[in-house]
Amino acid sequence: MCVLHADGPAPAALDSVSGRGATVRSNIAARCGARVTLVHPSAGEIAAEVHAISESGIELSFAGDEQSVAFALTAIASDMTRTG
Repeated sequence: MCVLHADGPAPAALDSVSGRGATVRSNIAARCGARVTLVHPSAGEIAAEVHAISESGIELSFAGDEQSVAFALTAIASDMTRTG
């Protein structure tokens, strides 16, 4: 489980992640263009912008730099090694 910080913190489920962005499910009232921070228990935190909001979740855009790629790889590896 992640935490999405916009106006305040809210739980967020990470559906997909890459070096360019992520899709999360959260009950936070996000708006397109808003600057947010996504915190993953293993990958740390990353600044993002709300790119779109759809029925499938909140689409976030990352800077696409080395930090973004490292965040994505760590989150993927962490989720792949989680048991139970």
